[in-house]
Amino acid sequence: MTVISAPYEINVDDVFVDLQSVFDVPLFLKYEGLNLAGSVKLKAALEMVLAAERDGTLTPGDVLVESSSGNLGIALSMIAAHRGYGFVCVTDSRCNPASRRLMESFGARVLVISRPDKERGLLGARIDYVQRLVDFDPNYVWLNQYVNPNNWLAHYRTTAPTVAAQFPELDVLFVGAGTTGTLMGCARWFREQRRRVRIVAVDSIGSVTFGGPALPRHIPGLGAGVRPMLLNDDLVDEVVMVPERDTLESCHAMARQGFLFGGSTGTVVSGALRWLAGRPRGERLTAVALSPDQGDRYLDTLYDPTWVEQHFGAPQTWDALGPAAAAAAAVEPPQLVTSAG
Repeated sequence: MTVISAPYEINVDDVFVDLQSVFDVPLFLKYEGLNLAGSVKLKAALEMVLAAERDGTLTPGDVLVESSSGNLGIALSMIAAHRGYGFVCVTDSRCNPASRRLMESFGARVLVISRPDKERGLLGARIDYVQRLVDFDPNYVWLNQYVNPNNWLAHYRTTAPTVAAQFPELDVLFVGAGTTGTLMGCARWFREQRRRVRIVAVDSIGSVTFGGPALPRHIPGLGAGVRPMLLNDDLVDEVVMVPERDTLESCHAMARQGFLFGGSTGTVVSGALRWLAGRPRGERLTAVALSPDQGDRYLDTLYDPTWVEQHFGAPQTWDALGPAAAAAAAVEPPQLVTSAG
């Protein structure tokens, strides 16, 4: 029997899904959604809060404030509620309604930014608003996930070692790129362990993280309108850029097999399928992708036919083959960028 006293103590870290039955491709998915916050962001949120408490940055009566597209905001709202802090989440219009309602259920205040910065998009506008809040009131504490080293340290200490323990012969690890905390934590650990593991970052087309042009994006989670300050390109072997339509295909294909994952997971899986489809036929690889989130908070968006048709057209026009078949048939060649390192 397990007895807990804090909601964030529930965090199952060693569940992997074999996607062979879904896509007929040898790929394991590390499921990071088995906690009460429902996403991998719980790890970074808790690490940042505890570090701020230890160094005296965060004290009783303070109000946490953070920019988030949803998952980190949910994790922080849960932690803040349990540890007695206020929390203000600054998000934007792409944040799922379910995520906003969940944060508010924990007592958080959610502020939605609708006007993007001319050069740095919605993310830049969110960050600027947070800065104005902390400048205005000294009781506001900004952990700043975009520069906070505890963001990547959480995954250096937990996520990467767990993957390595379960897959000692790992060849390639696929990690989504948002703030790049998960990506950098895993990449640093494997580099320091001198393991010959290929680190492949997965990002959404329209994100500027790896030098691409800023384009409209509809699915929150991965991608950024401002280059993440945590990112070190030398730790990344390759980058796969994924169209959001492929994210939808992957999510719907997994849902048809009973696995309801979120948009970030769909993007990572789609990127992994593209990369694996480009490998030599008959090559045997042990491949793992990280699944950042659950799918329940995407019911009003990714899994809602009206929303999908509004943003991407009727599903029958793009969902005929499925992502694995489309990649194998080379409907659209993988978009790979090899880093200088």
